[in-house]
Amino acid sequence: MAEAEAHGIVIVGGGICGLATALALHRKGIASLVLEKSEVLRAEGAGIGVQANGWRALEQLGVAGELRKTAGLITSYHDVWMQGDKTTRDRYPVRTELRCLNRKDLIEALAKDLPAGAIRFGCRIAAVHEDPGGHGAVLTMADGTTINAKVLIGCDGGTNSVVASYLGLPPVRTIPRPVLRGFTSYPHGHPFENEFLRLRVGDFFVGRLTITDNLVHFFVTMPAPSAGLAGADLRDVRDRVQKELEDRRCPAEITEVVRGSDPESLNLVTKFWYRPPWEVALGGFRKGAVTVAGDAMHAMGPFIGQGGSAGLEDAVVLARSLARARAGAAGGGAGEVDDGEAAVVAGGAIAAYIRERRLRLALLSLESYVMGVLLVRSPSPAVKLACVAVLLLLGSKSLRHANFDCGRL
Repeated sequence: MAEAEAHGIVIVGGGICGLATALALHRKGIASLVLEKSEVLRAEGAGIGVQANGWRALEQLGVAGELRKTAGLITSYHDVWMQGDKTTRDRYPVRTELRCLNRKDLIEALAKDLPAGAIRFGCRIAAVHEDPGGHGAVLTMADGTTINAKVLIGCDGGTNSVVASYLGLPPVRTIPRPVLRGFTSYPHGHPFENEFLRLRVGDFFVGRLTITDNLVHFFVTMPAPSAGLAGADLRDVRDRVQKELEDRRCPAEITEVVRGSDPESLNLVTKFWYRPPWEVALGGFRKGAVTVAGDAMHAMGPFIGQGGSAGLEDAVVLARSLARARAGAAGGGAGEVDDGEAAVVAGGAIAAYIRERRLRLALLSLESYVMGVLLVRSPSPAVKLACVAVLLLLGSKSLRHANFDCGRL
């Protein structure tokens, strides 16, 4: 049997959080290996809104400047609620930095400064086991090879996370709500304000965000799973969505965005994933020197637009904790530490990371969960009143969640 590879830090998952964690560690002079199951960088999902807290994390990662050049500022929110013959509107300014990025630009910016060989593609993990010596974890790949990791970080998403499963975390919950997303290009410039338009028409929820003067991102959330959506040609799904919106007298400026979208940019998901706030508040996110970050830790629906930015914060805080612990061990004057001591140091760093993130993530998850109850579950008047009270306490209207600063790397 071939001898197992050995690595100091292994990150499972090459999405936003996994790449951000690898880059944060690299900025601190710490090597890591990212194991990604796909054969290329994953950039599905069209656009992603990044609020001020996410931009602060991107600044610490050293990629904010180049990414700002790819997306203009969104200066206002424009909410339109159409119910029957009644239409209500609300427009208010964005008081923090908000930009909509092309997810591909974000993924490539995080990956390009990593050392050659830091990302290994086509790696499917069959199982994770505790290292027999108690020094990290052993990953068994689908092809039978094994990798020993002194530190293992699961950034492998909200569904089917092998690292979350190893930690004993329950599976994430789902809300069956199909969402079609895509880009629409305007070679001669689009006619829209630099705004985030949020339109509710009947049971459909539509979002439109400007990216540049020539590019717009949109999403359409449908009311319930419809037969034949999964696996359907995305052009057909787009045409079906467009007709549904037209039947509900959706404004032409919205239906035209959907009609003119780039077919290659279209992306469909059939459900939202989330980890309930009580699991985030109480979950066991560490076993020795093994932990999780991003959606594997705190998957949340898109209701407050913080899933990606929260993962960027995780990356900064986790890398900072590991770097401080390493510096403290090296400065202790005891010379080289053995594997057992290194495992204790890494475990302590991970425990510090979890302590620092726990309250922040529990509050974000609570806000997203309550907002989701209001938007998709048709609550009773009493439940609705309770949800509104919670959102007021959390400062949802003032976007308090976006003013957070995860600190310096």
